[in-house]
Amino acid sequence: MDTWLLSRMQELKDLQGLIGLATWDQEIYLPARAGPARAHQLSTLQGIHHERLVDPRLGDALEKAATEAGLTDDERAMVEVLRREREREVRVPAALVRALAEAQSQGLHAWREARQERKFARFQPALHRLLSLRREQADAYGHDGERYDALLEGYEPGMRVARLTPVLSTLREHLIPMVGTLSGTARKAPDLFDGRRYDKDAQWRFTLRLLKDIGFDLEAGRQDLSIHPFTGGTHALDVRLTTRVDETNPLSAIFSTIHEAGHGLFEQGFAPEHHRTPLAAAPSMGLHESQSRLWENLVGRSRAFWEHYFPLLRDSFPEALAGVDVEDFLAAVNAVRPSLIRTESDEVTYNLHIAVRYELELLLIRDELPLDELPAAWNARMERYLGVTPPDDTQGVLQDIHWAWGELGYFPTYSLGNLYAASLYRAAERALPGLEGQLRQGHLLPLRDWLRENIHHHGFRLPAEERVRAVTGQGLTDADFLGYLRTKYGVASCQGR
Repeated sequence: MDTWLLSRMQELKDLQGLIGLATWDQEIYLPARAGPARAHQLSTLQGIHHERLVDPRLGDALEKAATEAGLTDDERAMVEVLRREREREVRVPAALVRALAEAQSQGLHAWREARQERKFARFQPALHRLLSLRREQADAYGHDGERYDALLEGYEPGMRVARLTPVLSTLREHLIPMVGTLSGTARKAPDLFDGRRYDKDAQWRFTLRLLKDIGFDLEAGRQDLSIHPFTGGTHALDVRLTTRVDETNPLSAIFSTIHEAGHGLFEQGFAPEHHRTPLAAAPSMGLHESQSRLWENLVGRSRAFWEHYFPLLRDSFPEALAGVDVEDFLAAVNAVRPSLIRTESDEVTYNLHIAVRYELELLLIRDELPLDELPAAWNARMERYLGVTPPDDTQGVLQDIHWAWGELGYFPTYSLGNLYAASLYRAAERALPGLEGQLRQGHLLPLRDWLRENIHHHGFRLPAEERVRAVTGQGLTDADFLGYLRTKYGVASCQGR
């Protein structure tokens, strides 16, 4: 490959890393008064990255490389990935890129203040600005009438509303009656979190133990605290995870850590020869989310996992968990109970939370929902799909950080990740016949290594659905996910009208 082209690829990756670091720091350590300064810094970095990406010389080099003989398969994949990215971004004016970067920083600051005041109105002007810019960006990218497609492409390449809506609608129609059945007939879970105190430091130590056992390299990454758990960082050797600790409920920290560890393992698992190239990336956020959801749910909520880890958890909280056995704990961990907060919801109701967000995002991008009606629309859908109504905006429309970051089009990838996760885990069970026994002994590395070999190591060599098909023999399907839920929870197939 041409040395100039490789050097430009590396430069772009380095800039992405610095943007990621500045964004992570903005959420974790940034002083309260530094928000405007960071907004300018990110705007400058985003502008420089955009200028490097749309440079006509890069376009010429990519065009030449596409017909060059002697490139390896990986080099051809690098050229194709960067070419697609450049073709999108060359349509977006540099001024819009910088404006979006500033609006994202300002939106994050406004979102934090709105959460403290528990009032959406405090965030509304910032969200209005972000929506306006995202619509402008979608039009710049180009689309066939559905602006959301242009934004979705940035997170799930190749996915379109025409395909996505039936997938999510079908899930919703299966899950609403399933939730009703399980909520009414499931074993009553003991209330382990009413008045009991779970020491924050002990929670922190337990989450670090989990990270180590899962195989997350804490010498090539770290974990910190944040309002909303997320994964960021700069490089496969510098991956940043965050979690959230609640002294009244250790499950928040435990499952946030396991979830983000799934993301972190993907980021740390890229082939070393791909570092600082376009292949050191997941081919879609749906595939990225499949890793976090696989670890969080199919492993982290399993009986085998807790038969090993519950005694260790009880040792960490001897007073709070006195008299509690593993059966009580599993009932609490797997209770199907409609709730307000997406990140703390169970695996049956979770996709209904995504349906709420996806449907509202579509309306917002289409400019079919006045922004001042968004909280009421949110509450109405939560009542319709889950039977719960948020008591305030912080537990409702303000709970997620994604809109503060301007990430419209991201939420559906969680549901796609759930579907991919179930199919991948089923393939792992076929490939690793002793998997359940390994989990029961706390041996998590065989699964980590299988995922690294089949998913992480390949990075962006193939599109997401093609990668899943290569591993499982099938593409996107809800059969494995719904089958997993029916088997685990002992419910027959049911679908609402």
